[in-house]
Amino acid sequence: MEQKSFKAWLYLLPAILFLGVFMVYPLIDVFIYSFEEGYNSASQTYFGIGTYNYSYVLHDPYFLQAVKNTFILVIFTVPISTGIALLISVGLSSIQALKNLYQTIYFLPYVTNTLAVGLVFMILFKKTPYTDGLANLIIGLFGGSAIDFIDGPYWAKMFVLCFYTVWVVLPFKILILTSALASVNDIYYNAAKVDGTSKLRIFTKITLPMISPTLFYLIITGFIGAFKAYSDAVALFGTNLNTAEMNTIVGYIYDMLYGNSGGYPSYASAAAIILFTIVLTITCINLLVSKKHVHY
Repeated sequence: MEQKSFKAWLYLLPAILFLGVFMVYPLIDVFIYSFEEGYNSASQTYFGIGTYNYSYVLHDPYFLQAVKNTFILVIFTVPISTGIALLISVGLSSIQALKNLYQTIYFLPYVTNTLAVGLVFMILFKKTPYTDGLANLIIGLFGGSAIDFIDGPYWAKMFVLCFYTVWVVLPFKILILTSALASVNDIYYNAAKVDGTSKLRIFTKITLPMISPTLFYLIITGFIGAFKAYSDAVALFGTNLNTAEMNTIVGYIYDMLYGNSGGYPSYASAAAIILFTIVLTITCINLLVSKKHVHY
């Protein structure tokens, strides 16, 4: 028994070393940096230990704006993208003709470069001296006035960012949910049909419980991915996100390290620990909720 245990630990050793070097050690290092006040990158020195970095970050208007943007992005994009993906996946599972073609078409945005998709969205939504963009042309058909979705009001920019994020993450969720639906045993559906159960009741009482672990996985990864959003905003609004009021928490961390306000690793570390705490808290809440609603 001890020999088997030793072999198991031996097999796990490369993964443990990898996680320790590239995940655990950096996390501890960032945690230490976050308490070093006045850290100088050039001289590798600091003048004190304390919580000033956290106080600075939590009172920084740019960080508070980034937190607001990130939470709006999370609250809207995760449930909307998961719900739409579920509906499309159910539709794809119900058809036979050209099923593989439709699955390929829906997956194409996932393998397309993020910046390229962002450029297309800019063309669709941005007002220029020559055109108001396709989105405004559609709004004009219904009698509305043109809106500058890229350089205009805050709500318009946030709408485009949420729309773009949903579009980007949708293909992956559709792929995963389609596979989950295909794995449900037909015996359950056949038994329900014999009893004359309605399609809605079959979906809510059989399909959803059977694919609930997959849905839970997508929700957890969706929350984590949305909290790490940065490249999506850059693709739409450029690198100066603070001026556009469209920065995210990860963007704020990057700016503190390398941006125009860069050179402050202690502030960046404090912001990173705050982000880690937020994501960990929400993940734990999701785990508690999953015990009642996820069926393994």
